[in-house]
Amino acid sequence: MNEKIEAFYRSLNGKKVAFIGTGVTNQSCIELFSRYGAVITLCDKKESVEAFGPLAERLKKLDIAFSLGEHYLDGLKGQDMIMRTPGFEYFTPELVAAGKAGAEVTSEMELFFRLCPCEIVAVTGSDGKTTTTTLIAEMLKAAGRTVHLGGNLGRALLPVAESMDPSDVAVVELSSFQLISMHASPHVAVVTNVTPNHLDHHKDMQEYIDAKRNILLYQNENDRAVLGWENGVTRAMQADVKGSLAWFTRKSVVGNGGFLRDDGMLCLAQDGTVTPVIHRSEVGLRGEHNIENLLAAMTAVRGMADVDVMRRVAHEFKGVEHRIEPVRVRNGVQWFNDSIATSPTRVIAGLRAFDQKLIIIAGGSDKGISFAPLAPELIAHVKTLILTGATADKIEAAVRADEGFAESGLVILRAKDMEEAVHLADQTAKEGDIVSLSPACASFDCYPNFEARGRHYKQLVNAL
Repeated sequence: MNEKIEAFYRSLNGKKVAFIGTGVTNQSCIELFSRYGAVITLCDKKESVEAFGPLAERLKKLDIAFSLGEHYLDGLKGQDMIMRTPGFEYFTPELVAAGKAGAEVTSEMELFFRLCPCEIVAVTGSDGKTTTTTLIAEMLKAAGRTVHLGGNLGRALLPVAESMDPSDVAVVELSSFQLISMHASPHVAVVTNVTPNHLDHHKDMQEYIDAKRNILLYQNENDRAVLGWENGVTRAMQADVKGSLAWFTRKSVVGNGGFLRDDGMLCLAQDGTVTPVIHRSEVGLRGEHNIENLLAAMTAVRGMADVDVMRRVAHEFKGVEHRIEPVRVRNGVQWFNDSIATSPTRVIAGLRAFDQKLIIIAGGSDKGISFAPLAPELIAHVKTLILTGATADKIEAAVRADEGFAESGLVILRAKDMEEAVHLADQTAKEGDIVSLSPACASFDCYPNFEARGRHYKQLVNAL
């Protein structure tokens, strides 16, 4: 264990630490902090310890206090440190007041960045984060590096920092919720794109953009930034770059970075030299948006992995769960799970990945994003739209208000829940059709997260 991590663990003994929520990362850290003598208070909206379900027994075995129910944030008073789960809003008045009273307000990821003994490659963006992060990790592993993958992907990295070697590399996905309070940046920072998202949690679009910018603001001249050329917001972020800058794009040619050449080759350019890597027809992933994700990953690992390694991973990697994931073929109908498509831009990218009109299931909880830009894409790429969830009315209104709807022939159906939506799709689909779960919304009206929604959908499809 290195001296910095050892000193941090020693500092926990007797320190009063409040944890807000029991997300995946906080669960691991509660046990870690308890082991090193922290005096822990768990603050959560749940009314009782038993309400934590399977986690309840593990929590009871730890010597911790609980601040639960309506006034759960009262437990923030008098604390030395507060560990915020990413989904808890940073500017909540009680949290701000605790910080002003002297508590150190931090998070698992912020502490990891402070203590990590090895190089960090991190990815953020509105769309494409997880696929790009996973591609980077796969390329680095194929290049022989020991890789620690985590962050917004769900794995806590702080508890394993003590086992990391300086020659390892941490590959991290970062959300705006994690970045909003960050005061450290990775050695290699990738921003895929920034489009309206999570406006139900952020004060406005500028706050969301500023959160994303934190991935760059604390870099130095020895660090590297990889930015999406085609997105106006990410292009403007070049003003924040302190070290070297590389771009990625599938629509233009860049002098430094990754681009898609007119002949279909994915290429890397540096110092006037262009290196072809792989032809788009050989790429294992489906969809134009995944060409961009692959270009971003290639650009990020340039100098850390050989071109042969990039080519092999690009050919063999077939995707991440819930991202245009093939589920099954039944009676000549292909079923896909794109539960990660929680915003209109994600759905649009998924629709354009196919060369025929689809049957899609959409709807969920509202993130405060307009569906007007989605409407013409649905009309152009969808034959049957099955709506369910809290946003069904809002999506249907946007589609019907579009000037192209009347002549489109688009059929709109309603379902009371996912089970009915899957059965409607099954009854509607004919041989040769494609059905996709493409929600355009978060899942919180019916599911704890998009993963649970996607898995339920797959269960229903496989049970047909």
